[in-house]
Amino acid sequence: MSDSQKLSGGHYWRFHVPHAHLNSVFGDDWFALKAEGFARFFGTPTFLIGQSVIVVAWMGINLAGWTHFDIYPFILLNLAFSLQAAYAAPLILLAQTRQADRDKAHSEADALHREELHKISEDRQEEMRKQTCLLVEMLELNNKLTERINELAQHNIALTHNVYQLGERIEALTVEARDRVAAKS
Repeated sequence: MSDSQKLSGGHYWRFHVPHAHLNSVFGDDWFALKAEGFARFFGTPTFLIGQSVIVVAWMGINLAGWTHFDIYPFILLNLAFSLQAAYAAPLILLAQTRQADRDKAHSEADALHREELHKISEDRQEEMRKQTCLLVEMLELNNKLTERINELAQHNIALTHNVYQLGERIEALTVEARDRVAAKS
């Protein structure tokens, strides 16, 4: 499975796939990655403490007279700082440029993701509106059916009452006819 298939397979990273072809201005080779890592190291407490220890040791060794490879005013130390600054500035700019490229790609992908979420939300709301309308319509039909059932039940009660009255009348007429027949015989 390719990286683009892994990223696009229903995962939220699928929005980053269109930006996968974007390489950093300085590339993604070994040197660029190491340079960026080194530039990130410049701002760490480890680097600052380590550099301070080296500078204090450098000055202490030369001032104490243990060696005289860089006597006061420490021209060699100034040259080392200048060399460090000459390399640090481009490396820091490289790291910032690479981070800006990543931030831009992520920002665009996030915007696409938010747009898709908004569209999905609107679609769901529209579907809910449709379902609500159908539910209201079904409730109205149910009310009409219930009213019709009540009318039919009332009609059935009336017919049952009529049948009962007719049955009583038939029974009364039958008793009367039997009494007449019995009286004539």
